Amino acid sequence: MNREEKAKYIEDLTTEIQESGIFYLADTSELTVEKINDLRGKCFKNNIRLKVVKNTLLEKAMANVADKDLVDLKGVLSGPTSVMFAEVGNAPAKVIKDFRKKNDKPILKGAFIEHAIYVGDEHLDALTAIKSKEELIGEIITLLQSPAKNVVSGLKGQGGKIAGILKTLSERA
Repeated sequence: MNREEKAKYIEDLTTEIQESGIFYLADTSELTVEKINDLRGKCFKNNIRLKVVKNTLLEKAMANVADKDLVDLKGVLSGPTSVMFAEVGNAPAKVIKDFRKKNDKPILKGAFIEHAIYVGDEHLDALTAIKSKEELIGEIITLLQSPAKNVVSGLKGQGGKIAGILKTLSERA
């Protein structure tokens, strides 16, 4: 790769990092071509873009990103690194965890999720539990609807009793 190609690659990688609110760094070394292709297939099914990168180029790209503080992730850039770009915060973690049921790798090096940085494989379980924006919005709507439903059902129930009492009283008179 010549200097111009490297500059273009760094520029493209910088753009991807800037536009993505979620990306994971993983170690996929020692996986056979067949297993890497299987991992790529699982990533594709889950709308995750998997890209194997050189650490020096990734470090330069991360340095070019002005609106995100990625300093803590630079420390994990040793050995082979794959970048997983996603739209849902827990999707890459779930793919990694599922893939590791049959394999030793990929190992989570670090993750950037909506301005939060996670460093180390020990965060994998916590990352799989992160809820997507849609799930959180759904839970909030459910919580907001619950009191209103209780009030409406209470009014309906009490309203039926009052109507019954009034009907009984009107029939007696």
